[in-house]
Amino acid sequence: MPDSRISEFVRMWINGWVISRGSSDPIDEPWGWTIDVGQPEHVARHVLPEPSEADVREIVAATSAPGTWLKLFAEDQTVLPWVGPDWRCDSPGFLMTCRLAPERTEVPAGYTLTGWTRGGVGRVLVRTSAGHFAARGQIAQGGTHVVVDQVETAAEHRRRGLGGLVMRTLQSTAYEAGARTGLLVGTPEGQALYDSLGWTTHSPMASLWYEPSGAAQRAE
Repeated sequence: MPDSRISEFVRMWINGWVISRGSSDPIDEPWGWTIDVGQPEHVARHVLPEPSEADVREIVAATSAPGTWLKLFAEDQTVLPWVGPDWRCDSPGFLMTCRLAPERTEVPAGYTLTGWTRGGVGRVLVRTSAGHFAARGQIAQGGTHVVVDQVETAAEHRRRGLGGLVMRTLQSTAYEAGARTGLLVGTPEGQALYDSLGWTTHSPMASLWYEPSGAAQRAE
């Protein structure tokens, strides 16, 4: 059964995402929202919390700018028949939420943890004792909810608890700032970590971009 809260959760997610990424305010559309991102490979994105074939086909027919993205909260196999061969499919995402609470954190030996906030975005950085990058993440708060974004662990530092350290630190920071609900769109690799930290999956998200030349682009 579809989750009746998807549209509400997606709106909360994009409200934080635009702060985190410094994008334009979302523009309301009959089917969802359009966001100007303003990057060469990510010019704009159309976000559809409950995509229909008719709406997706209409957007696709009107799209001529490379670097236009579709974020469709549905399975890849459902929406791929609705787009043409010039649309590339990125790894799927998963819309997740969490009830925030204070978290206990412990920095593993050999690492340091730094945090700061600027422009409404809180960041956490984990480095080795020699100063090398190990992991990071950031949050953007909107009222009583917070969006977790760009959580990343360097390949050579994975499976050492650093992703959990970043997430727990961000969750505690958000709770202390008054947020009570966390939202994110996780990768397939991240979903297991977030599950272990008490996050709940509500919907898959198909992520596609328009590239008629066939040149590969890197996802944001």
